[in-house]
Amino acid sequence: MLRKILFPLVLGIAGCGVLISLGLWQVERLSWKEGVLASIEARLTAPPAPLSLDVSEEVNEYTRVTLTGTPTGEELHVLVSGTEAGTGYRVISKVDTVLGAILVDLGLLAIDNKAAAPLVAEMQIIGTLLWPDDQNAQTPDPDLGANIWFARNIETMSVALDTLPLMVVVSQATPADPRLIALPVNTTTIKNDHLAYALTWFLLAAVWAIMSLYLILRILRPTKA
Repeated sequence: MLRKILFPLVLGIAGCGVLISLGLWQVERLSWKEGVLASIEARLTAPPAPLSLDVSEEVNEYTRVTLTGTPTGEELHVLVSGTEAGTGYRVISKVDTVLGAILVDLGLLAIDNKAAAPLVAEMQIIGTLLWPDDQNAQTPDPDLGANIWFARNIETMSVALDTLPLMVVVSQATPADPRLIALPVNTTTIKNDHLAYALTWFLLAAVWAIMSLYLILRILRPTKA
């Protein structure tokens, strides 16, 4: 009798073990991700400090800063959708500061307002340091003639606008560019799907166990003479 069910029994136990271990791994990842998000949230709610060049992505990303700068009128338009303000262009502007020219994400420009002239005036800016790289293998190359980009990348954009490889995403600007709606950095855009993944693996383990039990019961069912 045992010999008949040995293989499906071993297969069932092994399969459940693998699926449950994957679920537990996702639970561990969930705990790690929640810690990361808490750390980011703490930086985003801390008082801003004056911008310095002594910063790095590893240490200072999501840090709030203050600066005074003047947009030069040179800017890149990044086509985006699904933002809190809707679909449009993220305006990445070249801004002159006492530290040198930097990139500033000033906010969202409406699709039908692309030709509007930028505000060129000294601004008091509160924002967040970010080193974005939204590109992937499917990202199209920018349409330089129409000034339409499809992802933010601090390295290529700093070369295009001849600035330091440093970007600040505006939370508040005074005076504000009337064309734009600020898109402050927040944690809602950071994916945290580990709980859903964990539940998926645990449900698959339950299904595997039920199917294995059904197979064993089929094998043990007496055959008709």
